[in-house]
Formats: sequence, C-alpha cells, structure tokens
Amino acid sequence: MIEIRFAEGYEKKAVKFFKKHKDIYPQYKKTIEILSQNPQHPSLRLHKLQGKLSAYHSVSINMKYRVVIDFIIQNDVIILVDIGSHNDVY
Repeated sequence: MIEIRFAEGYEKKAVKFFKKHKDIYPQYKKTIEILSQNPQHPSLRLHKLQGKLSAYHSVSINMKYRVVIDFIIQNDVIILVDIGSHNDVY
C-alpha cells in the first residue's frame, strides 16, 4: 500500500475546497483510497503535468475536479499538493 502525505498548505486548501464542495467529499475519499491501493488504476486518469507543474502528476476526482500530486512511487509515498477544478489547479 502507498503512503499518502499532505504537502505544506494542502490541508488548508482541502478544507476550503470542501466547504464549497461538500458533495464531492465521498468521491474524493474513494479517489484517495484507490490512489493508495493502485496509483495506476484507470479511473484515476493519472497523468504527468507540463509547463510550470512538470514536476507533478494529476489524478481526477471526477471530470471537473483534480488533485495535483507529487508522485514518488519508488519510496511508496504520494504527496497531495493541490485540489480544485481543472482551471484552478493548472
């Protein structure tokens, strides 16, 4: 199982995000569970980002919302960096 950690400031962003989008939390929770068990699962739509975010990857909560992650699989750690809509996190 992969360890999920939060980058500095992520928890504050997540709290703010879920105050506005309470209905998304069950999907988010399921996404994080899948991510910790199988980061390559097709439903996550894991992909490497480009440009200024090229050091990171993204997974989808649903078609509108994403979680930006620092994908350090070799150490069995994934660090959650940002959460929001496609336009907000990119």
